[in-house]
Amino acid sequence: MIYLLVLFLAASLIFNIYLVQHQRVSNQEISYVKKKLQSIIEQKTDENVLLYTSNSQMKSLLIQINRLLEHNQKTVANFHSVERSMRKMLSNISHDLKTPLTVILGYIEIILHDEIINQEKEKSLLQTVHLKAEEVLDLINRFFDLVKLESNDVHLEMSKIELGEICKKTILDYYEILTKKEFDVSINIPNEQKFIWGNKGAVERILNNLISNALQYGSDGKVIGLHLRSTEDKVYIDVFDRGKGILEDGKDRVFERLYTMEDSRNKLYQGSGLGLTITKRLVEQLGGKISLESIPNHKTTFTIELKRMTY
Repeated sequence: MIYLLVLFLAASLIFNIYLVQHQRVSNQEISYVKKKLQSIIEQKTDENVLLYTSNSQMKSLLIQINRLLEHNQKTVANFHSVERSMRKMLSNISHDLKTPLTVILGYIEIILHDEIINQEKEKSLLQTVHLKAEEVLDLINRFFDLVKLESNDVHLEMSKIELGEICKKTILDYYEILTKKEFDVSINIPNEQKFIWGNKGAVERILNNLISNALQYGSDGKVIGLHLRSTEDKVYIDVFDRGKGILEDGKDRVFERLYTMEDSRNKLYQGSGLGLTITKRLVEQLGGKISLESIPNHKTTFTIELKRMTY
């Protein structure tokens, strides 16, 4: 009996020692995690909390803590990226507003203070002022359009639409410009109707943006193309030019809201970099994708991929 009692007391003592030791180790681990988290927060580092432990609950906790830290790191990185982008966007827009506004103010000063200006010269200056004012308005409208698209404040009324007719009408709207600039035009629009569930206005704006982009930045090649093709479940619209093209390191950036042509295709043209970004957002609102393939001085193609309606 005494032997069993001694054995029981010994077992209890060992168990209590184990509990105390386990508690001490747990307290040390918790203290380490607390200090490490405090250091990461105060020093704003990208570290994770690394700790070797045999405690399964502590392991699970560390996994969740590190997941939270990684999420926070991505959030902070995205915030800084957006912040840099916004600063650059405001700089670009300020530049693009300042240029035409300077011309407008300069010409108005001439009209107001030149006492010997004739009627023909005054009319010419006013036409330039009008043109520059339209440039300012267009830039402001593009900026607000992008803001609305990125804040999901644009609701597109969707319906069954036929792409062939929209493509034909859009490219025909550029007939006079293309003829005047002596462009060779490649149009391939099959007679077979190709339907999508989409928004006619959005598709027209997408095509106008891409064609205008090809006219502006691909003018050296004097070629512009609009091809419509399809598979069983997809419809593709290709808009291409044979201008200077886009280098490999710029392909992934052309749809960024602040990637301007001063960075890429032609230093003669500078802008706020909103057109292609708006185009991408509209394509995404239609449930599609847009991609780019470019071989400089040979062929640059923007391809829109949309889901086809076959019923």
